[in-house]
Amino acid sequence: MTAMQYKLEGNRMFAQKKYEEAIKCYTKAINKTSNNAVFFTNRALCNIKLQKWEAVVDDCKTALDYDPQSVKGHFFLGHATAELENFDESISELQKAHTLAKQQKLNFGDDIAAMLRNAKKKRWDKLEKERISQEIELQTYLTNLMVEDEKREITKLDENDSTSDTDRKNVEKKFEERRTELNNLFAQVDDRRKTREVPDFLCGKISFEIMKDPVITPSGITYDRKDLEEHLQRVGHFDPVTRQKLTASELIPNLAIHEVIEKFIGENGWAEDY
Repeated sequence: MTAMQYKLEGNRMFAQKKYEEAIKCYTKAINKTSNNAVFFTNRALCNIKLQKWEAVVDDCKTALDYDPQSVKGHFFLGHATAELENFDESISELQKAHTLAKQQKLNFGDDIAAMLRNAKKKRWDKLEKERISQEIELQTYLTNLMVEDEKREITKLDENDSTSDTDRKNVEKKFEERRTELNNLFAQVDDRRKTREVPDFLCGKISFEIMKDPVITPSGITYDRKDLEEHLQRVGHFDPVTRQKLTASELIPNLAIHEVIEKFIGENGWAEDY
């Protein structure tokens, strides 16, 4: 069989959800001619189905060596690296896939944008967990320092015969007040144990990013203007949610949501990095 025949057989196995068999076919196609990026991205997709993320990464990187403009190569690599929690690499690859898809006028629907937003959300959640852990560790560390200082002062007092109970109580009171001040300080910014999130209604339904220029359609759905206009040009003249016919001239600025977004960002500076 030729490489192309093995590929077609692999496609048939894939359609039947026989992913291991499909992988064998694509591997045989690769062995016949290893410089075809499509064979590698096809095998990568099988490994995605099998959740073999390292294998996906290897195939995609080889595919991109042969064809740096491969949208699927960047897309699947972005998917796999997100699953491996390499979020910076994932976001970079998905952004490349998104840009190339637009340049090549390929219709991936909103799959790439949704995957990109998901990777950004996962990176945000990971950073949030790290932030919470670091702040809790800092509070614990400072509390322990105070405890040690208090013990040292009490020890000095105990070594002095003239020390009274009042002196001891004064030291204990001083450190109790310091611990209270420390706890109050952390309590003032104590959203640290709650994951900071942006309300869904402030995010676009296409990019899932905080909207910068919210517009409302005749169907009553709010989108970010840039994302929706890109959808209308690239995918078709219809509302992505309701599928009703839609043109850019029908979009109306959603001033109410725009005001809410500005207020939210003003009160939550961290949202700029969300």
